[in-house]
This record gives sequence, structure tokens and C-alpha cells, in this order.
Amino acid sequence: MASITIRNLDDDVKRRLRVRAAEHGRSMEEEARDILRQVVGQPSAPKNLGQAIHARFMAVGGIDLPPTKRSTMRTTPDFE
Repeated sequence: MASITIRNLDDDVKRRLRVRAAEHGRSMEEEARDILRQVVGQPSAPKNLGQAIHARFMAVGGIDLPPTKRSTMRTTPDFE
């Protein structure tokens, strides 16, 4: 396994990490590993905007819209 060193970490961030680790009953190092696992997770395929919108609203379900009434096409204008 790899190791990493984090320099210039704000004192407030370190304090909050220490408190969070104590709340979960583990070391600061283990808490940081858990946070990184949750945030970074497994790589996923990039989504385009349409896929991202679909995924966000998929749980809500779909709706049925009445079909649009269509008429015959207009004749093409003659500009002569």
C-alpha cells in the first residue's frame, strides 16, 4: 500500500478530523482513509449532461404526456 503526507493542513481542519475520528472510535489516519475512500471511491465512466440529469431524476419516476397533435406539413414557400 502507498502512503501519503499532507503538509500545510489548517489547524481547524486537523482539529475537526481528530473530533470526527474520536466520534467514530478510530484514529485520525483511519478516519482520513475512510473519508478518501468515500469521496474518491471507484472510478466511474464520465457522464454527459443528459445522463447526469436522467440519473438525478430516475428515482422520481416518469410522467406520461399526451401525444402531440400533428398536422400536415405546410407547403414550401416559393421566393421567385
